[in-house]
Amino acid sequence: MKKSLVLTSVAAAALLFTACGGDNNEGNTNVDNNAEANNAADDGAEENDEAGAEEDNDGGEEAGTPSEDQTLIFARGGDSVSLDYASVTDGESSRVTEQIYESLLSFEEDSFEIQPGLAEDWEVHDDGTRYTFQLREGVTFHDGTDFNADAVKLNFERWADPDHEFHFADEGYAYSVYGTQFGGFEGDDGHVIDEINVLDDYEIEFVLNQPLGSFIQNMGMSYFSITSPAAFEEYGAEINENPVGTGPFQFVSWSRDDSIVLEKYEDYWQEDLPKLDQVIFQVIPDNSARLTALRSGEIDIMDGLNPDDLEQLDGEEGVQTFERATNNIGYLGFNEDKEPFDDPELRRALNHAIDKENLISLLYADKAEPAKNLIPPDYLGYNDEIEAYEYDPELAQQMLEDAGYEDLEFDLWTMPVARPYMPDPQRAAEVMQANLDEIGVTANIVSMEWATYLEQTEAGEHDLFMLGWSGVNGDPDYFFGNLLHSDAIPGGNRNFYRNDEVDALLDEAKVTIDEDERAELYMEAQEIIHEEAPMIPLVHSIPVLAGSERVSGYVPHPSTSEPLTNVELMD
Repeated sequence: MKKSLVLTSVAAAALLFTACGGDNNEGNTNVDNNAEANNAADDGAEENDEAGAEEDNDGGEEAGTPSEDQTLIFARGGDSVSLDYASVTDGESSRVTEQIYESLLSFEEDSFEIQPGLAEDWEVHDDGTRYTFQLREGVTFHDGTDFNADAVKLNFERWADPDHEFHFADEGYAYSVYGTQFGGFEGDDGHVIDEINVLDDYEIEFVLNQPLGSFIQNMGMSYFSITSPAAFEEYGAEINENPVGTGPFQFVSWSRDDSIVLEKYEDYWQEDLPKLDQVIFQVIPDNSARLTALRSGEIDIMDGLNPDDLEQLDGEEGVQTFERATNNIGYLGFNEDKEPFDDPELRRALNHAIDKENLISLLYADKAEPAKNLIPPDYLGYNDEIEAYEYDPELAQQMLEDAGYEDLEFDLWTMPVARPYMPDPQRAAEVMQANLDEIGVTANIVSMEWATYLEQTEAGEHDLFMLGWSGVNGDPDYFFGNLLHSDAIPGGNRNFYRNDEVDALLDEAKVTIDEDERAELYMEAQEIIHEEAPMIPLVHSIPVLAGSERVSGYVPHPSTSEPLTNVELMD
């Protein structure tokens, strides 16, 4: 039927002098700097493949022949905030920009193992303080201009230098992820990129002033994709609505809170790809409405599937389901810049008030596990010795009384869209509201449009807030640096948590090459974080999606954003 539009170990390698990409796996020694996380992602992907084979109702790769209509509609709960990938941190933005842009390196389709991207090969020199990248020739941006080393240099300088003409700081652009991943910005003491040198049109060199354990992994992150220099000249600060990259799909149109339309880039550098002619990212806020649209054939893939719906979809004709590997944290955060949430005793008491097991049973259909730390359990440096705050409402109430907090009332800010780590935020808020009511605490649920929610929580307008984080490079620094380091204020640190000792531990871990040493630093930081309780870690979830059996070649990535390069629709 014709679809209609309806109502998103480098550490080891850094010690090697040469590490090359390409098809020769023996030569490609610059693998994941977080072997534990990668292995977990790989294991999860293998499990997902097996589960998918059982659940896809004989659809996918073996179903029919390619359809004449190669327009795929991907339905999601909320709109993108911006299509300038480096200036935002929300997954709904990266889900789209992943199709338009590409980074120097890339990840395997189901793990964080590093692969070539816009760079064919790379070498590590001088004990991990100098990197050279051999860039692909013959790659063009969607505006027809050539991709080359000058384009790479301009993009990195744009993010690093607040005075750069394309930094657009006066227009409200901020690059918090760049700052946390590379130790700050140009002129900051911790900024590790000292020089970027164009050696020729297709060779570029990065010189660091000290080793960075996650440097190669960072180069695979979608935040550090490459935009056409000509597009900056043409669109200026409106680049966020006029994206021009080298990816498999090029931008066509954006109707806010409705749809984003992309089309196949005919001159894409990978031969015979992409297979789809058009991709439409459609906003359908309600989970049930998205599922109804999938069943009726109006959409092809949906995220935000209620885990409760998995059982009824099992064996349903025309539908297949997908699972992502566990690679996230859903949490309830405190705004420590507001009283009384600056009191760690209050925060510890409220940690005892939330029944995580009940939350998982009611909302996740057991597709999650209770969280006690920020990072997922299989990540490098996960501290399993931490003793979780047990659900104990009587203890929580007594702690509040002892600390002098009676008749406590506050606003509980709630996400308006389903996220991989929280498939039904409104219901989750209601469950936690009931938990708090049991100990005499009144939580008023507040919600608003997604972009406004992100903007106002970053600005510190909230009391308590619900949010989460999904890993995008397999490294613990991405969680800690973006969510709890003081340098991430303003930015991902919406808790406004500041601790000099934690900052120092995270800073040292960032520039430490030895994995065992890094792990110890992260474990020590977690002990302090747990004691100060800047958030209530809720769950590490297994995100679930659903799609038409006509969808072939779709592999959910642990990062929650995957290129649709190899996806096609079958008859």
